[in-house]
Amino acid sequence: MTITAAMVKDLRERTGAGMMDAKKALTETGGDMEAAVDWLRTKGLAKAARKSGRTAAEGLVAVAIEGGSAVAVEVNSETDFVAKNADFQQMVAGIARAALGVDDVRALAAADLGGTTVADTLTDRIATIGENITLRRMAALRGGRVVSYVHNAVADDMGKIGVLVAFNGDNDAFAKQVAMHVAAVNPAALSEDDLDPAVIQKERAIQMDIARDSGKPEAVIEKMIIGRMKKFMSEVTLLNQAFVVNPDLTVAAAAQAAGVEITGFVRLETGEGIAKVKEDFAAEVAKTAAGDQALA
Repeated sequence: MTITAAMVKDLRERTGAGMMDAKKALTETGGDMEAAVDWLRTKGLAKAARKSGRTAAEGLVAVAIEGGSAVAVEVNSETDFVAKNADFQQMVAGIARAALGVDDVRALAAADLGGTTVADTLTDRIATIGENITLRRMAALRGGRVVSYVHNAVADDMGKIGVLVAFNGDNDAFAKQVAMHVAAVNPAALSEDDLDPAVIQKERAIQMDIARDSGKPEAVIEKMIIGRMKKFMSEVTLLNQAFVVNPDLTVAAAAQAAGVEITGFVRLETGEGIAKVKEDFAAEVAKTAAGDQALA
């Protein structure tokens, strides 16, 4: 019986198995879909589908730079134990390198990684490790020059927080300091022009309500709002923030003194914004032990 691409796709969706495993299962069972599902289960290759709904809020952020192009990629796992595994780290590093050639996370999922797609590699790794793994997001940055900084690094160019800073100029050491600043302070945007107008409007409305509650005249309130919005911008925009290396200067002023123009940045933090599901410690240890045995 001819094994069609549609059959392979159907089996993969039902089991979460990799493409080649699904094709082999159908070949071995003469195209019988139910028998192919059972074949995958007996080989331990249908586990991924049962794990894909579980929360993956740990993992790693990896960065990669090639010339003036750079990317940061977040790959999540359920436990920090898996993130510390050398095979997992090697996979994440490969995904980051593959990301240099694509524009978004969907294209990255379809990108080649050692003869198979990134998506299939993740599916196979879920079956092997025994916990959910997800390719959550990527961010690309292109500029005259780009430097990176990884906070809490567990291996080269990967850790819990990954930062990229694009700049014009020749002072890499200063740009690296800015990257460290971004990791620590987490600005929302490069400048006021880059900040979401809805964020500005919301903050202004909040400050207006606070000021009006004071009972002051409208003319006074308007002046208050100007000052408060300036303070807000100094807190959330990189160029207006006090530079952590020298708080007497803003990042913009420090950059000018260093002969550098900061043109963009990216900051990804592992698990940022994901609601973590609490699990009792005994269950986590048991799950991790099972995963370590599978990786051995």
